[in-house]
Amino acid sequence: MQLKQLGNSTVHVTPIAFGAWAIGGWMWGGAEEADAVKAIRASVDAGITTIDTAPVYGFGKSEELVGRAMQGFKRDQYQILTKYGLNWQTQQGEFHFDTTDNNGKPIKIYKYAGRSKVIQECEDSLRRLRTDYVDLLQIHWPDSTTPIAETMEAVATLIEQGKVRAAGVCNYSVAQVDEALKTLAIVSNQVPYSLINRGIEKDVVPQALKKGMSIIPYSPLQRGLLTGKIKPDHRFNEGDTRKGNKFYTPKNIDRVNSLLQEIKPIAEAHGASLAQLIINWTTRQPAMDCVLVGARDEKQVMDNIKSLSFTLSEGELKKIKKLKLK
Repeated sequence: MQLKQLGNSTVHVTPIAFGAWAIGGWMWGGAEEADAVKAIRASVDAGITTIDTAPVYGFGKSEELVGRAMQGFKRDQYQILTKYGLNWQTQQGEFHFDTTDNNGKPIKIYKYAGRSKVIQECEDSLRRLRTDYVDLLQIHWPDSTTPIAETMEAVATLIEQGKVRAAGVCNYSVAQVDEALKTLAIVSNQVPYSLINRGIEKDVVPQALKKGMSIIPYSPLQRGLLTGKIKPDHRFNEGDTRKGNKFYTPKNIDRVNSLLQEIKPIAEAHGASLAQLIINWTTRQPAMDCVLVGARDEKQVMDNIKSLSFTLSEGELKKIKKLKLK
Protein backbone atom coordinates (compact mmCIF):
# COMPACT_ATOMS: atom_id res chain seq x y z
CA MET A 1 0.00 0.00 0.00
CA GLN A 2 1.45 3.36 -1.03
CA LEU A 3 1.37 5.81 1.86
CA LYS A 4 0.58 9.52 1.65
CA GLN A 5 2.31 12.29 3.56
CA LEU A 6 0.05 13.91 6.14
CA GLY A 7 0.37 17.62 5.49
CA ASN A 8 3.94 18.79 5.99
CA SER A 9 4.62 16.26 8.76
CA THR A 10 6.83 13.18 8.85
CA VAL A 11 3.73 11.05 9.35
CA HIS A 12 2.63 8.93 6.38
CA VAL A 13 -0.82 7.37 6.24
CA THR A 14 -2.79 5.00 4.03
CA PRO A 15 -5.29 6.48 1.52
CA ILE A 16 -8.13 5.09 3.59
CA ALA A 17 -8.07 4.55 7.34
CA PHE A 18 -9.90 2.20 9.65
CA GLY A 19 -12.47 4.44 11.34
CA ALA A 20 -12.96 3.06 14.84
CA TRP A 21 -16.07 4.99 15.87
CA ALA A 22 -18.59 2.18 15.41
CA ILE A 23 -16.59 -0.44 17.33
CA GLY A 24 -16.84 1.68 20.46
CA GLY A 25 -20.50 0.72 20.63
CA TRP A 26 -21.68 4.31 21.05
CA MET A 27 -24.28 5.94 18.79
CA TRP A 28 -24.09 3.18 16.16
CA GLY A 29 -25.64 0.30 18.03
CA GLY A 30 -22.41 -1.49 18.91
CA ALA A 31 -20.19 -4.26 17.58
CA GLU A 32 -18.98 -7.56 18.95
CA GLU A 33 -15.61 -7.04 20.63
CA ALA A 34 -14.03 -10.15 19.13
CA ASP A 35 -15.22 -9.16 15.66
CA ALA A 36 -13.89 -5.63 16.16
CA VAL A 37 -10.42 -6.85 17.16
CA LYS A 38 -10.32 -9.23 14.19
CA ALA A 39 -11.41 -6.41 11.87
CA ILE A 40 -8.63 -4.09 13.02
CA ARG A 41 -6.00 -6.81 12.67
CA ALA A 42 -7.33 -7.80 9.26
CA SER A 43 -7.13 -4.17 8.16
CA VAL A 44 -3.48 -3.84 9.15
CA ASP A 45 -2.60 -7.24 7.67
CA ALA A 46 -4.19 -6.18 4.37
CA GLY A 47 -2.20 -2.93 4.22
CA ILE A 48 -4.64 -0.40 5.67
CA THR A 49 -2.36 0.47 8.57
CA THR A 50 -3.86 3.79 9.66
CA ILE A 51 -6.44 3.69 12.47
CA ASP A 52 -8.52 6.66 13.60
CA THR A 53 -10.10 6.54 17.05
CA ALA A 54 -10.98 8.81 20.00
CA PRO A 55 -11.47 8.59 23.77
CA VAL A 56 -15.18 9.38 23.52
CA TYR A 57 -15.89 6.46 21.16
CA GLY A 58 -17.43 4.15 23.68
CA PHE A 59 -15.89 6.23 26.48
CA GLY A 60 -12.51 4.55 26.14
CA LYS A 61 -13.69 1.27 24.66
CA SER A 62 -12.66 1.99 21.07
CA GLU A 63 -9.11 2.92 22.09
CA GLU A 64 -8.90 -0.15 24.33
CA LEU A 65 -9.96 -2.42 21.46
CA VAL A 66 -7.41 -0.81 19.15
CA GLY A 67 -4.71 -1.29 21.79
CA ARG A 68 -5.67 -4.93 22.23
CA ALA A 69 -5.77 -5.57 18.48
CA MET A 70 -2.32 -4.10 17.90
CA GLN A 71 -0.52 -6.39 20.31
CA GLY A 72 2.02 -8.40 18.33
CA PHE A 73 2.50 -5.75 15.64
CA LYS A 74 5.64 -3.61 15.63
CA ARG A 75 4.78 -0.01 16.46
CA ASP A 76 6.19 1.33 13.19
CA GLN A 77 3.86 -0.99 11.25
CA TYR A 78 0.76 1.09 11.94
CA GLN A 79 -0.33 4.68 12.55
CA ILE A 80 -2.66 5.78 15.34
CA LEU A 81 -4.75 8.93 14.95
CA THR A 82 -6.65 9.83 18.09
CA LYS A 83 -8.27 12.88 19.64
CA TYR A 84 -8.97 14.92 22.76
CA GLY A 85 -11.34 17.66 23.82
CA LEU A 86 -14.66 15.93 24.55
CA ASN A 87 -15.21 15.80 28.29
CA TRP A 88 -17.70 13.51 29.99
CA GLN A 89 -15.99 13.24 33.39
CA THR A 90 -16.73 16.80 34.60
CA GLN A 91 -18.85 19.80 33.62
CA GLN A 92 -15.89 21.86 32.44
CA GLY A 93 -16.15 23.49 29.04
CA GLU A 94 -18.93 24.21 26.57
CA PHE A 95 -21.97 21.94 26.73
CA HIS A 96 -22.12 19.80 23.57
CA PHE A 97 -25.03 17.38 23.94
CA ASP A 98 -26.83 14.83 26.12
CA THR A 99 -26.38 11.14 25.43
CA THR A 100 -26.14 7.80 27.23
CA ASP A 101 -23.12 5.66 27.96
CA ASN A 102 -22.72 2.04 26.86
CA ASN A 103 -24.92 0.93 29.76
CA GLY A 104 -27.73 3.34 28.93
CA LYS A 105 -26.89 5.78 31.74
CA PRO A 106 -27.56 9.47 30.91
CA ILE A 107 -24.39 11.46 30.38
CA LYS A 108 -23.48 14.98 29.31
CA ILE A 109 -20.69 15.76 26.85
CA TYR A 110 -18.75 19.03 27.04
CA LYS A 111 -16.20 20.48 24.64
CA TYR A 112 -13.15 21.26 26.74
CA ALA A 113 -9.48 21.54 25.81
CA GLY A 114 -7.76 23.32 28.68
CA ARG A 115 -4.04 22.67 29.01
CA SER A 116 -4.10 20.19 31.90
CA LYS A 117 -7.04 18.29 30.39
CA VAL A 118 -5.27 17.92 27.04
CA ILE A 119 -2.17 16.51 28.75
CA GLN A 120 -4.22 14.13 30.89
CA GLU A 121 -6.32 12.93 27.96
CA CYS A 122 -3.20 12.09 25.98
CA GLU A 123 -1.76 10.11 28.89
CA ASP A 124 -5.04 8.20 29.24
CA SER A 125 -5.14 7.47 25.51
CA LEU A 126 -1.57 6.17 25.50
CA ARG A 127 -2.47 3.80 28.33
CA ARG A 128 -5.60 2.49 26.59
CA LEU A 129 -3.81 2.20 23.24
CA ARG A 130 -0.83 0.42 24.88
CA THR A 131 1.70 2.63 23.14
CA ASP A 132 4.30 5.30 23.93
CA TYR A 133 3.15 7.76 21.27
CA VAL A 134 0.39 8.58 18.83
CA ASP A 135 1.09 9.60 15.26
CA LEU A 136 -1.55 12.33 15.10
CA LEU A 137 -3.35 14.01 18.01
CA GLN A 138 -6.43 16.04 17.06
CA ILE A 139 -8.83 18.27 18.95
CA HIS A 140 -12.23 16.65 18.46
CA TRP A 141 -14.38 19.79 18.37
CA PRO A 142 -13.61 23.50 18.88
CA ASP A 143 -13.84 24.64 22.50
CA SER A 144 -15.09 28.23 22.83
CA THR A 145 -14.19 28.37 26.54
CA THR A 146 -10.44 27.90 26.06
CA PRO A 147 -8.11 30.09 23.95
CA ILE A 148 -6.94 28.14 20.91
CA ALA A 149 -3.36 29.17 21.73
CA GLU A 150 -3.56 27.49 25.16
CA THR A 151 -4.80 24.26 23.60
CA MET A 152 -2.15 24.22 20.89
CA GLU A 153 0.61 25.02 23.39
CA ALA A 154 -0.41 21.91 25.35
CA VAL A 155 -0.13 19.77 22.23
CA ALA A 156 3.25 21.36 21.44
CA THR A 157 4.43 20.21 24.87
CA LEU A 158 3.33 16.65 24.09
CA ILE A 159 5.19 16.77 20.77
CA GLU A 160 8.34 17.98 22.56
CA GLN A 161 8.00 15.07 25.00
CA GLY A 162 7.84 12.59 22.11
CA LYS A 163 4.31 11.44 22.96
CA VAL A 164 2.82 12.91 19.79
CA ARG A 165 4.33 13.04 16.30
CA ALA A 166 2.02 15.59 14.69
CA ALA A 167 -0.97 17.76 15.55
CA GLY A 168 -4.30 18.10 13.80
CA VAL A 169 -7.74 19.55 14.34
CA CYS A 170 -11.28 18.33 13.68
CA ASN A 171 -14.33 20.33 12.68
CA TYR A 172 -12.38 23.60 12.62
CA SER A 173 -13.47 26.56 10.55
CA VAL A 174 -11.05 28.47 8.34
CA ALA A 175 -10.71 31.19 10.99
CA GLN A 176 -10.02 28.64 13.74
CA VAL A 177 -7.35 26.93 11.64
CA ASP A 178 -5.68 30.29 11.00
CA GLU A 179 -5.69 31.00 14.73
CA ALA A 180 -4.24 27.58 15.58
CA LEU A 181 -1.45 28.00 13.03
CA LYS A 182 -0.21 31.08 14.92
CA THR A 183 0.87 28.74 17.73
CA LEU A 184 1.45 25.32 16.20
CA ALA A 185 2.07 23.85 12.74
CA ILE A 186 -1.06 21.73 12.56
CA VAL A 187 -1.01 19.35 9.61
CA SER A 188 -4.62 18.26 9.12
CA ASN A 189 -8.27 19.13 9.53
CA GLN A 190 -10.73 16.25 9.97
CA VAL A 191 -14.14 17.31 8.67
CA PRO A 192 -17.32 15.70 7.28
CA TYR A 193 -17.38 15.30 3.51
CA SER A 194 -19.33 13.20 1.07
CA LEU A 195 -20.74 13.37 -2.43
CA ILE A 196 -23.93 14.88 -0.98
CA ASN A 197 -22.24 16.98 1.73
CA ARG A 198 -19.57 19.07 -0.01
CA GLY A 199 -19.71 22.47 1.68
CA ILE A 200 -16.03 22.38 2.64
CA GLU A 201 -15.04 22.68 -1.04
CA LYS A 202 -15.78 26.43 -0.78
CA ASP A 203 -13.25 27.39 1.89
CA VAL A 204 -11.83 24.57 4.04
CA VAL A 205 -10.28 22.62 1.17
CA PRO A 206 -8.72 25.69 -0.51
CA GLN A 207 -7.22 26.70 2.83
CA ALA A 208 -5.72 23.23 3.31
CA LEU A 209 -4.16 23.33 -0.14
CA LYS A 210 -2.74 26.79 0.49
CA LYS A 211 -1.33 25.92 3.92
CA GLY A 212 0.05 22.50 2.92
CA MET A 213 -2.39 20.64 5.18
CA SER A 214 -4.29 17.42 4.62
CA ILE A 215 -8.03 16.99 4.84
CA ILE A 216 -9.13 13.83 6.67
CA PRO A 217 -12.74 13.41 5.53
CA TYR A 218 -15.14 11.47 7.70
CA SER A 219 -18.56 10.05 6.81
CA PRO A 220 -17.66 9.69 3.09
CA LEU A 221 -20.59 7.29 2.71
CA GLN A 222 -22.83 9.65 4.68
CA ARG A 223 -23.02 7.02 7.43
CA GLY A 224 -24.19 4.30 5.08
CA LEU A 225 -26.61 6.33 2.99
CA LEU A 226 -24.38 6.30 -0.11
CA THR A 227 -24.12 2.52 -0.15
CA GLY A 228 -27.56 2.36 -1.77
CA LYS A 229 -28.58 -0.25 0.80
CA ILE A 230 -30.74 2.04 2.93
CA LYS A 231 -34.37 2.19 1.81
CA PRO A 232 -37.10 4.64 2.85
CA ASP A 233 -38.59 2.09 5.30
CA HIS A 234 -35.22 1.28 6.94
CA ARG A 235 -35.32 0.72 10.71
CA PHE A 236 -32.27 1.72 12.73
CA ASN A 237 -31.09 -0.12 15.85
CA GLU A 238 -31.68 1.32 19.30
CA GLY A 239 -29.10 4.00 20.07
CA ASP A 240 -28.32 4.68 16.40
CA THR A 241 -28.32 8.48 15.97
CA ARG A 242 -29.07 8.25 12.26
CA LYS A 243 -32.71 7.80 13.22
CA GLY A 244 -34.40 11.17 12.80
CA ASN A 245 -31.39 12.80 11.13
CA LYS A 246 -32.25 15.04 8.16
CA PHE A 247 -30.27 12.85 5.78
CA TYR A 248 -32.35 9.76 6.64
CA THR A 249 -35.89 10.95 6.03
CA PRO A 250 -37.77 8.70 3.55
CA LYS A 251 -37.91 11.56 1.02
CA ASN A 252 -34.16 12.20 1.17
CA ILE A 253 -33.32 8.50 1.01
CA ASP A 254 -35.35 8.32 -2.21
CA ARG A 255 -33.48 11.33 -3.66
CA VAL A 256 -30.09 9.86 -2.80
CA ASN A 257 -30.94 6.44 -4.23
CA SER A 258 -32.04 8.11 -7.48
CA LEU A 259 -28.69 9.90 -7.66
CA LEU A 260 -26.84 6.65 -7.05
CA GLN A 261 -28.62 5.02 -9.98
CA GLU A 262 -26.89 7.58 -12.23
CA ILE A 263 -23.43 6.38 -11.25
CA LYS A 264 -24.22 2.69 -10.86
CA PRO A 265 -22.99 1.98 -14.44
CA ILE A 266 -19.56 3.39 -13.49
CA ALA A 267 -19.38 1.10 -10.48
CA GLU A 268 -20.43 -1.90 -12.57
CA ALA A 269 -17.82 -1.10 -15.21
CA HIS A 270 -15.13 -1.44 -12.54
CA GLY A 271 -16.67 -4.48 -10.88
CA ALA A 272 -17.24 -2.38 -7.77
CA SER A 273 -20.08 -1.70 -5.39
CA LEU A 274 -21.53 1.78 -5.04
CA ALA A 275 -19.79 2.14 -1.68
CA GLN A 276 -16.43 1.18 -3.19
CA LEU A 277 -16.94 3.65 -6.02
CA ILE A 278 -17.76 6.50 -3.62
CA ILE A 279 -14.77 5.75 -1.39
CA ASN A 280 -12.44 5.60 -4.41
CA TRP A 281 -13.83 8.90 -5.72
CA THR A 282 -13.32 10.55 -2.32
CA THR A 283 -9.65 9.51 -2.17
CA ARG A 284 -9.13 11.35 -5.48
CA GLN A 285 -10.44 14.71 -4.26
CA PRO A 286 -8.00 17.58 -3.57
CA ALA A 287 -6.13 17.47 -0.24
CA MET A 288 -7.98 14.36 0.93
CA ASP A 289 -5.04 12.23 1.91
CA CYS A 290 -6.68 9.84 4.37
CA VAL A 291 -10.37 8.95 4.04
CA LEU A 292 -12.00 7.51 7.17
CA VAL A 293 -14.07 4.39 6.52
CA GLY A 294 -15.68 2.41 9.33
CA ALA A 295 -15.84 -1.36 9.67
CA ARG A 296 -17.17 -3.70 12.33
CA ASP A 297 -15.95 -7.03 10.98
CA GLU A 298 -13.44 -8.60 8.59
CA LYS A 299 -15.85 -8.72 5.65
CA GLN A 300 -16.45 -4.97 5.80
CA VAL A 301 -12.68 -4.41 5.96
CA MET A 302 -12.12 -6.48 2.83
CA ASP A 303 -14.94 -4.68 1.04
CA ASN A 304 -13.37 -1.32 1.92
CA ILE A 305 -9.94 -2.37 0.68
CA LYS A 306 -11.40 -3.27 -2.71
CA SER A 307 -12.17 0.44 -3.08
CA LEU A 308 -8.51 0.94 -3.96
CA SER A 309 -8.32 -1.85 -6.54
CA PHE A 310 -9.34 0.25 -9.56
CA THR A 311 -8.64 3.66 -11.06
CA LEU A 312 -11.31 6.13 -12.10
CA SER A 313 -10.68 8.11 -15.28
CA GLU A 314 -10.73 11.90 -15.26
CA GLY A 315 -14.01 11.76 -17.14
CA GLU A 316 -15.57 9.48 -14.55
CA LEU A 317 -14.33 11.66 -11.71
CA LYS A 318 -15.89 14.75 -13.29
CA LYS A 319 -19.16 12.99 -14.04
CA ILE A 320 -19.54 11.93 -10.42
CA LYS A 321 -18.61 15.35 -9.08
CA LYS A 322 -21.25 17.08 -11.24
CA LEU A 323 -24.08 15.07 -9.70
CA LYS A 324 -26.63 17.02 -7.64
CA LEU A 325 -29.56 15.85 -5.55
CA LYS A 326 -32.85 16.48 -7.34
